[in-house]
Amino acid sequence: MMTRSEIENLLIEYGKLMGKKNLTPGMSGNMSYRYGDKILITASGTANGYLDKNDIVLMDYDGNAISGETKKPSSEKLMHVAIYKKRPDLNVILHVHSPYLSSFAAAGIPLDKPVMAENTFYFGKILLADYALPSTVELAQNIVKYFDDYDAVLMANHGFVVASNDIKDAYLKLELAESYAQIVLNTYLLGGANILSCEQEKAILALRKK
Repeated sequence: MMTRSEIENLLIEYGKLMGKKNLTPGMSGNMSYRYGDKILITASGTANGYLDKNDIVLMDYDGNAISGETKKPSSEKLMHVAIYKKRPDLNVILHVHSPYLSSFAAAGIPLDKPVMAENTFYFGKILLADYALPSTVELAQNIVKYFDDYDAVLMANHGFVVASNDIKDAYLKLELAESYAQIVLNTYLLGGANILSCEQEKAILALRKK
């Protein structure tokens, strides 16, 4: 298992990268990493792109900061806890308000059509979870049910969340999803996307087994 310091360094590194790519504007979004029987999560009110080690809080699986921590865990801690409890194979969660993905979330439009082969392979579909007030149990429940079958979901009128066993993989899927949202939006300007057939979609998904 990585040390706390090593995990903090990764969160800081990828937070800065997300900031440079405008995937986590301002003080929006949050990140976490599984740490044994606890969770390291960005503190409430912090900006992913400008983190330091004082901005990362150790909490338990009830969402309580461990004694001695000087800041509060992210207000979205319940969502992170719910995902980790459901999926022991996942080690990192990135929640962002990136512009293109958030545009689809705000419009109430899922990215569930097979438009690009690569995105179909990696995501299958990016569905849309119902809106709930941020930081609530209801929001966590609305999000976590999608993690039965998927590793990423749009959050209605809110943003996007993606999880993985590895932070690099989670970040790359975030980049891919944001680019995909931009491409789909561009197809609207060009008269609509050319949707892959059911047979083509099945053939792409079958590649996962090879």
